[in-house]
Amino acid sequence: MIKLTYAMRKRPDLSDAEFQRYWKDVHGPFVANLAATVRAKRYVQSHLLDTPINDILRQSRGHQPKPFDGLTEIWWDSVEAFMAGNGSPEGLKAGEQFVKDEANFVDHANSVSFITVEHEVFDRTTV
Repeated sequence: MIKLTYAMRKRPDLSDAEFQRYWKDVHGPFVANLAATVRAKRYVQSHLLDTPINDILRQSRGHQPKPFDGLTEIWWDSVEAFMAGNGSPEGLKAGEQFVKDEANFVDHANSVSFITVEHEVFDRTTV
């Protein structure tokens, strides 16, 4: 499988709570409704936690002071499935709708997205 990873920063005019609420309660169901159109298999939102642990992680690694506000991960069976789902007329229209809706809560200019393939090192979630 392949995965689109989208590291997002919220629009600067939104609070963290507004960003997370819109992303989870509005955009999430919107994406779920169009998932079959683009042939997506899985969609996960990872919202930034407000915890001092993040400050410790940033300081210990010399990271930028402002982390991303969250990550979206969307899975497809293959690059070919991604291209077929997103390259069809319906998929192209869905993609335009995704971008338009993201503009309600995402700072596109300061966010990044890219396609990856996972290489599992271990999984202890089933133990």
